[in-house]
Amino acid sequence: MLQLQFEFQIRFSITIPTLTMFLLKTWRQSAFGVYGYLNFTKPAFLEHSKNFKPEEMETQIPGKNCLVTGANSGIGYATAEGLAQRGATVYLVCRNKERGEAALSQIQTKTGNQNVHLEICDLSSVTDIRSLASRFSKKNVPLHVLVNNAGVLEQNRVTTSEGFELSFAINVLGTYTMTELMVPLLEKASPDARIITVSSGGMYSTPLTKDLQYSESNFNGTEQYARNKRVQVALTENWAETYKNRGIGFYSMHPGWADTPGVAKSLPSFSKSLAGKLRTSEEGADTVIWLALQPKEKLVSGGFYFDRAEAPKHLSFNATNGSHAAINSVIDSLRSLASLS
Repeated sequence: MLQLQFEFQIRFSITIPTLTMFLLKTWRQSAFGVYGYLNFTKPAFLEHSKNFKPEEMETQIPGKNCLVTGANSGIGYATAEGLAQRGATVYLVCRNKERGEAALSQIQTKTGNQNVHLEICDLSSVTDIRSLASRFSKKNVPLHVLVNNAGVLEQNRVTTSEGFELSFAINVLGTYTMTELMVPLLEKASPDARIITVSSGGMYSTPLTKDLQYSESNFNGTEQYARNKRVQVALTENWAETYKNRGIGFYSMHPGWADTPGVAKSLPSFSKSLAGKLRTSEEGADTVIWLALQPKEKLVSGGFYFDRAEAPKHLSFNATNGSHAAINSVIDSLRSLASLS
């Protein structure tokens, strides 16, 4: 009897934390799903757009240099096209030269703006990002807007040539390295410089974690993507504080649930189940362009934006609020991996 009681106590003590974590994760995912369905779809965008002010998107920005990563399709392409329409000099950062050249030609033709250029860079490679930053700095021009849009949701664990988990390499390490290396060029555009990072509402479903490359044996690509996007929001907060006297605004944003090639490839069931209810790429890019155009005094550096308004970074009762305290440890890891002194 005592042995049975002892075994029960051991099993009970082991399973309670596991059960708690399971229930908390299930709650977070359920809360995110409901919140997302009510706010992130195309019908929600149309409803939110009733409060938009058209004049806020009429600003022309000739002479401003904008760099957009992952610009050959989806939200990145729509962002680049929207900035080009407003007269900006736009640099498309793409991994695939053929697709990049096609996007470049299409944007130039549709907008009539010939000041659109292509930069080839594999954003999963720190070496490639360093090369891009070096090339761009030699242009000796200020960078007014950096849009960290490139991202990937890979369902299976893939390791890059530099030894990093692929989603982390692009979404987190690539974003971090690109931002840090471009800060000196953005300072040249002070006080109107800004960095806009395209995050995702998926970050609502997870706290910030120090496990950046998903060490668990059963890799979950969707969860890893959500973790990556939470890191981006926490990084944006930190950058806003770190560089608050540099004349650079830092903003993260969520495009909503959009019908992009990336979503169709990575989340086919999700894409099919919400067919007709997903936003267009242009609707997803709307807030990115809005953030690029607004006077900085209207914006909150470090803020998270959705549908042209500052949005909460945590959902109620999701127990993610305190997790951003780990960001300094995360940054130490990123600086080491990126070999930034």
